[in-house]
Amino acid sequence: MHYMLIYLETAEEMGKRGNPAEAGTYWGGWNAYMGAMAQSGVMVSGNGLKTPEVATTLRVVDGKRHIHDGPFADTKEMLGGYVIIDVANLDDALEWAARAPCASAGSVEVRPVLPAPAEG
Repeated sequence: MHYMLIYLETAEEMGKRGNPAEAGTYWGGWNAYMGAMAQSGVMVSGNGLKTPEVATTLRVVDGKRHIHDGPFADTKEMLGGYVIIDVANLDDALEWAARAPCASAGSVEVRPVLPAPAEG
């Protein structure tokens, strides 16, 4: 079964990405974690994301586009990336989620992926 692991990081954790004193440890943890998933064969796909400051949020209200630079909501945790994994069950997905570097400073949302609609 496919599960999406949605990685939510605090601004402090996300700030380590570009801090020369902390970037090596930050990226080292993520590289080891992603490498372990790839090596185990559970990883289907995934991507890290740039920081929310470069996001663009779009809403359509009464047929008109409303565009907002940056994230729409001010939250304590920001979407840092996601991975789709293929594991037997939710318990296995939770085991991988618990190993994520952001699990102790942010959170990991685990969500089943809807199956593709049947053709025909």
